[in-house]
Amino acid sequence: MNASDASTTAFVVATAAHAGFQLTVTALVYPTLVRVGPERWTEAHARHSRGIVPLVVVLYAALVLTSAFFVVHHRDAAAWLGLVGAWGAMLVTAVAAAPTHGRLATPEPRLLRRLLVVDRWRAGFACLALLGAVLTAAQG
Repeated sequence: MNASDASTTAFVVATAAHAGFQLTVTALVYPTLVRVGPERWTEAHARHSRGIVPLVVVLYAALVLTSAFFVVHHRDAAAWLGLVGAWGAMLVTAVAAAPTHGRLATPEPRLLRRLLVVDRWRAGFACLALLGAVLTAAQG
C-alpha cells in the first residue's frame, strides 16, 4: 500500500467512526438528555459530559491527524468535500455545541433546542466527510 492509499484508508476509517458516533449522539444521546427533568439535570449533564468528552477528543484527534495526511495526497473535489465535512463538524462543535453545553446549568428549553439544531449540523457535516472520503477511495 502506498502513502496515498494509506491516507485514504485512514481518513475513511476516521470519518466512518466519527459519523457513526455523531449519528448515535443525534439519534439517541441528545434526545435522551433533553428529556431529563430539572431535578436530575445537573447530574445527568455532568455524567454525559464526563462520558462523551474522551470520545470526542479521540475522534477529533483522529480526524485532524488523518485529514492532514489525506490532504497531502488528495486535492480533488471529493477529497475537499471530505475535508470540509470533517473540519465543519469540528468547527460547529467549537463555536456552537461546546459553548451551548457550557451554558446549560439548567435544562433551559431555548438552549436545548439550539443544541439539537447545532447537533444536526454536526451530523450533516460528519456524513459529508464520510461521503467525500468514500468517493475518494472509490476513485482509487
